[in-house]
Amino acid sequence: MFMHNKRLQYTVRVAQPDPGLANLLLEQFGGPQGELAAAMRYFTQAVSEDDPGRKDMLYDIATEELSHLEIIGSIVVMLNKGAKGNLAEGVEAEGELYRSLTGAGNDSHVTSLLYGAGAPLVNSAGVPWSAAYIDTIGEPTADLRSNIAAEARAKIVYERLINLTDDPGIKDALGFLMSREIAHQMSFEKALHAIQPNFPQGKLPGDPELNRTYFNLSQGGEMRGAWNQGQDWIYVDEPHPAVDGGDGSASVQLDEHSASAVEAMKLRTQSNPEAQPLTGAELGKVNSGQQ
Repeated sequence: MFMHNKRLQYTVRVAQPDPGLANLLLEQFGGPQGELAAAMRYFTQAVSEDDPGRKDMLYDIATEELSHLEIIGSIVVMLNKGAKGNLAEGVEAEGELYRSLTGAGNDSHVTSLLYGAGAPLVNSAGVPWSAAYIDTIGEPTADLRSNIAAEARAKIVYERLINLTDDPGIKDALGFLMSREIAHQMSFEKALHAIQPNFPQGKLPGDPELNRTYFNLSQGGEMRGAWNQGQDWIYVDEPHPAVDGGDGSASVQLDEHSASAVEAMKLRTQSNPEAQPLTGAELGKVNSGQQ
């Protein structure tokens, strides 16, 4: 059950309209790192979570992300307020109106025309929001790591948006949203490490030797560090296929009928290495001796 409080979680104060900035802020409204994606990611995890503590945390943070979506949407609408009226009522001259929508050099004129200067579920390039942004896999130790990374990415996007505006009210609201991304990261980190052990993810441990082997597969500029040396790392400087000791080929066991059919197809479609066929390309090419 949801009960909506019409007051925002954080007060939105916009000094003046700016359709270009509104368009950029749509990245956090309908973009892959945005608030709707975060809310849906955590809701899908919460509904299937069996641990009561994690379930409570995920529902709380998912609901807060919807509050953040409302804040971003409100900022976008306030930034578009002047353009919305001007577009609807046609009170500006054609050239002036177009310049006001394209002054930031982005696609704000597109979102203004298509969506009436509202807050559509698209990113700043006009790409519609997609459920493909949700990467819930149903394993807490994997999902919590993904959540931490998602909050980190959103934090960085907020930093970049803050640097794009001098409006103190917008900076203040975006700073609040950015700070909440940090808080959510910490909650997810604590929840992850409350699961012991939490690495490797899932139940199967993997091959102990392969788990600690580092293959140097790109030649030139090699560098050693904690990611490939010490702590029982096995460093293979020149790996050769196949690392399992086999011949590196692919094979399958076929029944007699299937094997016979495959052999017949092989014989029917085999190439003659001695052939020198005349092709259409050769018939049509220019003779180098011609003028």
